[in-house]
Amino acid sequence: MQFQVPQFIEVEDKIFGPLTFKQFVYVAGGLGIAYILWRALPTFLAAPLGLAFAGLGVALAFVQYNGQPFIVAVEHAFFYLLRGKLYLWNNEQAVARAKKTTQEVKLPAEAPYIPRLSDSKLHELSWSLDINERIASGTTSGEERVARSPIDDLVAPVRTPRNAIPR
Repeated sequence: MQFQVPQFIEVEDKIFGPLTFKQFVYVAGGLGIAYILWRALPTFLAAPLGLAFAGLGVALAFVQYNGQPFIVAVEHAFFYLLRGKLYLWNNEQAVARAKKTTQEVKLPAEAPYIPRLSDSKLHELSWSLDINERIASGTTSGEERVARSPIDDLVAPVRTPRNAIPR
């Protein structure tokens, strides 16, 4: 039997004209609060408050912040303001950790062979850092160069189209 798989399930249905149900509730709520303020308060107070609530309703309905709905940003701001913030800095641990990492990383006395990949100094620097990191972690050694065949010198593990050598 063949079954039809639904697609675009993340897209919400447009119920009220061009608005989804959520958008309609946000806009209607903002406009409803603005109308209640207009009827209950004097004009000089109701106008700015009404515009603020109507604008908030429109922002909740249509604005996205960092690819997420605006309500998520409002929620994060609300919890950031309410929850306590505790920032600790323990310099002794940071210094001990730095000493530990400098003691662990010891490069061999002889300089390892680092193939030249391109004319770009940045690319060459990143390649040499990668090789030195591999040697320091113990996944490769400086003697690995001797065990390689002569053809390995012609073909680098990472090639660019400009310096790829056809066989």
